[in-house]
Amino acid sequence: MVKIQVTPTQNEITFGDGELIVSKTDLKGHITYANDVFMRVSQFDEHELIGQPHSVIRHPDMPRCVFKLLWDTISQGGEVFAYVKNIARNGDYYWVFAHVTPTFDEGGNIIGYHSNRRSPDRHAVEVMSVLYAHLLKEERRHSNAKDGLNAGFQMLSNILETQGIPYDEFIFTMGNIESSDGLAKALSGYN
Repeated sequence: MVKIQVTPTQNEITFGDGELIVSKTDLKGHITYANDVFMRVSQFDEHELIGQPHSVIRHPDMPRCVFKLLWDTISQGGEVFAYVKNIARNGDYYWVFAHVTPTFDEGGNIIGYHSNRRSPDRHAVEVMSVLYAHLLKEERRHSNAKDGLNAGFQMLSNILETQGIPYDEFIFTMGNIESSDGLAKALSGYN
């Protein structure tokens, strides 16, 4: 497996509202399937994706604590919805609204994971960009990566507790947040 190095650009790629990016992974998160839309939008060829960790498309603007929440949930058999900023092969970025679920065998054992990604609501992307910037800042404040991950996760947990809603409800009520400026003000106490 070759580590793929990509330098981020400031160019955004979008895809159609009716299109669906689909991938499947094994239990360790290595890609076992990628549909044509995934390959087209990410600009990776199939042979570059199969066997790679799904993190090959992880944009450096994404806080690691969001993926901790995702993995903690799906490894326990739950499903997760999340807004995710990904990076394409040429460094361009694209936002998705992801729905990630475990795949079960006949005996109810988790044998892998499945992700469907849709074109996201632009207002939600605006709001999540502000939240993710705060979480990433908190993670980077710590010299030890594990401490940073835990601090970001704790910050996310505290924000949700302050809002009085679980993560899933927060994701689905994004429209109730009037603006990214409003969220930034709400987060100002976490700087």
